[in-house]
Amino acid sequence: MKYDVRQLPLLSNEEIAHGIFDMRLAYRQDDLPVACGQFAHVYVPSKTLRRPISVCDASDGELRLVYQVKGAGTQIMSQMQPGSMVDVLGPLGHGFQIEKGRRYCLIGGGIGVPPMLLTAKQCEDPLIITGFRSKSLVILQEDFKALGETLLCTDDGSAGQKGFVTDLLRERIGEIDEVCACGPTPMLKAVAAVCREYGKPCQVSLEERMGCGVGACLVCAVKVRKNGEEIMQHVCKNGPVFQAEEVVF
Repeated sequence: MKYDVRQLPLLSNEEIAHGIFDMRLAYRQDDLPVACGQFAHVYVPSKTLRRPISVCDASDGELRLVYQVKGAGTQIMSQMQPGSMVDVLGPLGHGFQIEKGRRYCLIGGGIGVPPMLLTAKQCEDPLIITGFRSKSLVILQEDFKALGETLLCTDDGSAGQKGFVTDLLRERIGEIDEVCACGPTPMLKAVAAVCREYGKPCQVSLEERMGCGVGACLVCAVKVRKNGEEIMQHVCKNGPVFQAEEVVF
């Protein structure tokens, strides 16, 4: 797989919801294409390990990374100023496999929502379902509405429909051919169960802590089922996208 380390000029780095930032970097998509569902490994000054950030969008001129401040590393990222250079390793991982002629339901939960934007751009008439804990964390709704029918839910009902993404999926699953999902593990497990119940294929993008990002450090190992056997594979190298029926949740 082709990837590279690059120093990319920072164009903007703005907070778009509580603790969630939209980082935009100057980038040539034609030079090193990014597939939907791949991620970038960002170097943070003073920190040994890079931070894996899913690619939200990529075009000829701009790479968009939407991330949440969760610790010291991402806090430093949030303070980076336009005009500075950002050290990026990528693109990394295997993304979503999108086929023409199929209608996809794209499901994102929390900070798993951003990578579904580039995925939506690869789909024909996608049905997009996004879920958040509350209104203060809702992001990217206008971006998604420009690409397809977009449904919103929150745990507390402060925005959109009260409930979970699986509630909306059950209501509309008869209209789609396949599901692609990214978000916390409990959500992915629930989405996979609904798809199994209705006989719909499902791809899931797993969220795991990473060290190297290229399959060398073994930190992000997960259990999957291959040829009737349970084996360990790495989210960074073999994923982050897997067929849901292969994942041992």
